[in-house]
Amino acid sequence: MVENRPKYYGREFHGMISREAADQLLSVAEGSYLIRESQRQPGTYTLALRFGSQTRNFRLYYDGKHFVGEKRFESIHDLVTDGLITLYIETKAAEYIAKMTINPIYEHIGYTTLNREPAYKKHMAVLKETHDERDAAGQDGVSEKRLTSLVRRATLKENEQIPKYEKVHNFKVHTFRGPHWCEYCANFMWGLIAQGVKCADCGLNVHKQCSKMVPNDCKPDLKHVKKVYSCDLTTLVKAHITKRPMVVDMCIREIESRGLNSEGLYRVSGFSDLIEDVKMAFDRDGEKADISVNMYEDINIITGALKLYFRDLPIPLITYDAYPKFIESAKIMDPDEQLETLHEALKLLPPAHCETLRYLMAHLKRVTLHEKENLMSAENLGIVFGPTLMRSPELDAMAALNDIRYQRLVVELLIKNEDILF
Repeated sequence: MVENRPKYYGREFHGMISREAADQLLSVAEGSYLIRESQRQPGTYTLALRFGSQTRNFRLYYDGKHFVGEKRFESIHDLVTDGLITLYIETKAAEYIAKMTINPIYEHIGYTTLNREPAYKKHMAVLKETHDERDAAGQDGVSEKRLTSLVRRATLKENEQIPKYEKVHNFKVHTFRGPHWCEYCANFMWGLIAQGVKCADCGLNVHKQCSKMVPNDCKPDLKHVKKVYSCDLTTLVKAHITKRPMVVDMCIREIESRGLNSEGLYRVSGFSDLIEDVKMAFDRDGEKADISVNMYEDINIITGALKLYFRDLPIPLITYDAYPKFIESAKIMDPDEQLETLHEALKLLPPAHCETLRYLMAHLKRVTLHEKENLMSAENLGIVFGPTLMRSPELDAMAALNDIRYQRLVVELLIKNEDILF
């Protein structure tokens, strides 16, 4: 036993010995190891490990678990076991590992869900048709600048919405029990713990290095997606195979069936405890949640639950990527140019976000048709929904505060021009 031995080390701890002394002790056998305290920096520790007829030294750390790199282990024994496996694989199969991602089996095992080529060709066909029309217009002596406001707006409405991207995999480091193979390259996933990563949304299991090669084609599975609120919108609709989140459809149907004439609709707050009840019902029961008048007589409970859903989204309905373009549109003074910029901003939204926004704006437009009874104009709804649907990506509080009036204006414009933009 060594005096002043740290409590989290056992017989492997050999005290403050030199690198040369450790090398001599370990030369007896491959795979032997010990821990020594640094002579130059007392209080720091080194794992000395015999592999390949030489002693390798690794700076050793402890924070409740032992580690020399990313992986953390309950015991030094487990750390060394995993280290020896990794060293062996990397030494004996370095060339093989380098080639693993070159010929993956991924596309042949049923995980690839979208063929981008047809969508791309379709998009190109639309562009070609548009260019041909412009050329014809040019031959007739009509330039784009001379298009009337009515024609320009009609063109905006007819333009096809092209999906911008698919669902990105939500990979998390994972420890697999028993032998496991990568579903991208079909090679063995070695190691004792944290052998690879697993998609939390669809369950795809791959090496960490292979995860960088996997395309953005995640198909979320309901057994992995456990909640409705605070869940990424694209993940939710893909898991439930719907156009929009069911909570949006169900709340809007309930509001339109019995609440369009309610004074201060969306502006008046419902009882927060009951709104939390609705949230829990959706998380627990999904589309079977009961939000009828028999359960919640006050329609403001349902409007509150809908607003809470949008506030809880990890990525806002109007995404951080699209946010600057939407704010830019609100600052433009010319009505036609403003509308065109707003239309360009909508193209930046993922398909599920754009479809949900379209459905919501159509609903809010119907709310304004009952303005005499509910006192909710497009401007009032903009004040309510601006900060609910948009969140500034800027960390600067003052910059975010300055954007509030433009957020309100964006929603107001979307409501008023819903029939043109969507």
